[in-house]
Amino acid sequence: MIEFRSRAYYQVSIALAFGSFLIFCNLYLFQSMLPMLTESFSVSATKVNWLLAAGTFTLALMLLPWAFASEVIGRRKVLIISLFLLPIIGFISLLTDNLVLLIISRALMGMALAGFAAVAVAYMAEEFTAKAFSHGIGAYISANSLGGISGRIFGGTVTDYFDWQTAVAGMAFLSLIGAIIVALVLPKGKAITTKAPPLSQYHKTIAQHLKNKKILCAMLIGGVNFALFMNLYSVTGFRLVAAPYNMPISAASMIFLCYLSGTISARLVGIWCQRRSAISGMFFGAVISLLGMLLISYTSLVVILIGLNLLSFGAFFTHSLAYGWVSQQAKTARSTATALYLVNYYTSGSLGGFFLLYCWQHGGWSKVMLGAGFLYLLVFWLCYCLRHYSAVKEH
Repeated sequence: MIEFRSRAYYQVSIALAFGSFLIFCNLYLFQSMLPMLTESFSVSATKVNWLLAAGTFTLALMLLPWAFASEVIGRRKVLIISLFLLPIIGFISLLTDNLVLLIISRALMGMALAGFAAVAVAYMAEEFTAKAFSHGIGAYISANSLGGISGRIFGGTVTDYFDWQTAVAGMAFLSLIGAIIVALVLPKGKAITTKAPPLSQYHKTIAQHLKNKKILCAMLIGGVNFALFMNLYSVTGFRLVAAPYNMPISAASMIFLCYLSGTISARLVGIWCQRRSAISGMFFGAVISLLGMLLISYTSLVVILIGLNLLSFGAFFTHSLAYGWVSQQAKTARSTATALYLVNYYTSGSLGGFFLLYCWQHGGWSKVMLGAGFLYLLVFWLCYCLRHYSAVKEH
């Protein structure tokens, strides 16, 4: 097993963090462009949202197939294959300017992204000691947020000054270079000794994880948390490009710098777990996120930015704890367990986008707050359920 702060620990952590950075750059490349593309394609906000939702939906659908593949051919092969598919699909998407075909290309991108997302945490859980894992998962989630920030700002800024095709081409080149680097740095796994179940029996493995209420509750917490986080940002983007702010896309996309507070909070997870329970941390993160949402409702741009920072801090804190919880609670087929978490995570994020953007179109920010408030209540209830099931299990 790889010990914390060993040479192998840093080698694996850096490789997986950089791969994660590329994954989330590609996944969220189009999010900041949505207000501009609404006008370019002359469609509604909910329709153009498919450019984001198509990738997250197909990512969710392909997580389990990729997880099963990693049980058969190995984690590392799946990680590398996934990364090299990114530039290929990115260049292919440049062959069309039709919205429907572009959405299809984003769906293919989501399928490719799923390979890395499904396997990376399972790779760490099996290679690292418990202490190394608790710190490694924080670094991995931090890279997620940095990738999300960079992809959104890059997409919005390049599209504002050039066009969306230039943004896609630039990201494809970066992905190709990055895939080569990760392939050279990431070592072969040594600790994996489990044998993959037959494909005909794989549904039993899935059912086993879903019957574990401690795992199921954490999955649901992560999903609703992500639906709130990602889509409150999307709605805020539409809000800032509209009156009275009337901000250009390049300026509005800078709100994603507020993700940096999430990068910081994800790194604090290891310290929290040494002193307090993961469940109390999930609840704490949700409270901070809720406070951020309330501040975003103010008209002052400064207060909105403070609110977005709190939203990011709390959401990433909860996500890091819930994600790590699922990996550690699963005693067998860990890549399947983490894949199930991410299936719910990205499906919830996609559905949450249509829900909150519908609230925005049919009632403005006040209705968005009402819809988001309901989702926060659901997160708190799920934290209570997880605490109850954990207490019962211990006794």
